[in-house]
Amino acid sequence: MKLKQRVVVLCAVLFLLGLAKVFLLDGGEGSAVSRRDLRAFRKMEANLALAKGARLTHTLQSPWEVAAQWVGPREVYPDETPELAAVLNALSTARVERADVGYKGTQLKALLVLDGGQKVVFKPKRYNRDYVVEGEPYAGYDRHNAEIAAFHLDRILGFRRAPLVVGRFINLRTEIKPVATDQLLSTFLMHGNNTCFYGKCYYCRETEPACAEGDVMEGSITLWLPDVWPLQKHRHPWGRTYREGKLARWEYDESYCEAVKKMPPYDAGPRLLDVIDTAMFDYLIGNADRHHYESFQDDGGASMLILLDNAKSFGNPALDERSILAPLYQCCMVRVSTWNRLNILKGGVLSSAMRQATAHDPAFSVLTGPHLAALDRRLNGVLATVRQCIETQGADNTLIEDRMNLPHS
Repeated sequence: MKLKQRVVVLCAVLFLLGLAKVFLLDGGEGSAVSRRDLRAFRKMEANLALAKGARLTHTLQSPWEVAAQWVGPREVYPDETPELAAVLNALSTARVERADVGYKGTQLKALLVLDGGQKVVFKPKRYNRDYVVEGEPYAGYDRHNAEIAAFHLDRILGFRRAPLVVGRFINLRTEIKPVATDQLLSTFLMHGNNTCFYGKCYYCRETEPACAEGDVMEGSITLWLPDVWPLQKHRHPWGRTYREGKLARWEYDESYCEAVKKMPPYDAGPRLLDVIDTAMFDYLIGNADRHHYESFQDDGGASMLILLDNAKSFGNPALDERSILAPLYQCCMVRVSTWNRLNILKGGVLSSAMRQATAHDPAFSVLTGPHLAALDRRLNGVLATVRQCIETQGADNTLIEDRMNLPHS
C-alpha cells in the first residue's frame, strides 16, 4: 500500500475511533467508563430520597462530628452517606444557642450556633415560590429555596462540593430573640403582626426587612464547614464587572481561555475543570453571580472549587443566561465523568431526580414546575454546547479524563 493510501486509511480509522468515543459516551452505557459512571449514578439515585425525622442510632458521635469527618480536599461529603438524612434533620430541628448578624456580604443572613456548638448560616425567605425576579440575571434578594435546590443538584450531579443545606421554620420570638446578640436584636421590628429583621450587610436596610408570618419565618440552614478546613477566596476568572458599559475581557475575547490556561492555578491540576463544572452547574440553576469562589487554603491548586453561596439562583425560569457557560464554550473542555452524568440526566431524569431529592425537605415544595422544567431545558443547552465543541475540535480534545481522588488528610 502506498504511503498516501496508508495515511488516508489511518485518518479514517482515527476519525471512526473519535466517532465511537462520542457515541459510547453519549449513549451512556456502551463503554467501561460509561458503565462505571452509570453504576455511580444508580448508587446515588438509590439514596436520593431522604427520610424525614431520621436520627443517628449507630454512633455516639454528634451529627456535627459525623459531617465534619466527611470533608476532604475533593468532597464535602462522600458518595455513600447513610447518615445524611439524620444530619439534615438535626440542622432543621436542633435548638438555637446563639444568634448574631451574618458574616461579611451583600445579602441578609444570620449566623446561628446550634446545640453542640455548630455554626450555621440562616437565609430568610424573601419571595413566594412563584415570584419571578425580573431584570439582570443576578438581580433581586437571595432566594433561600435556591440554596436548598442547589445542594441537591450538587448531589445529583455527583460533584459533592456544596455544603449541606436544609429548609427550616424558625420562631423568631421564642427561638431567636432570647439568644440574639444586641447587634442582631437592634434590627428587629414589627410590620403589623409580623416579626421582621433586617440584619447587617452591604445592602441591608431598615426599609427592606425580611418578615415572618406572625413569628414563624421560613428559611434555609447551611452547615458551616469545619474550622480545620480554612477557606481561601479567589476572584473568578470569568467574573462580571457589574458596571454598565464596561465588559470583562472574557466577554469580548474569544481566545480568553488560552490566557487563563497560563495562569496558576489553572495551568495545572483540576481547578480549570472545576471552573467548567461550576459553569454548567450555575447555568442549570441560573446563577450569574459567581464573581468569586472559595477553595481550601494551602492546597497547591488541588482543592475542589467549593460551591458556596448559590442563593442568586432560580430567579427567572424563562431566562437561560448563556454567558454563564463561557468557561465551557471558550475552553471546550469537560470531564468525561461530568459528560456521562449529564447524558444520564437528560429526557426529564434531572427534574424527576430533583423532585425526589427535595421531597423530604421541611420547605417542600422547594421548586415550582417552571423551575423544574427549566432544569431539563437548560441541560439540553449544556449538552448541545459540548456536542458543538466535539464537532469543532474532536472528542479527544473535548472530553477529558480527570478522576483525581485525593485521600482525606
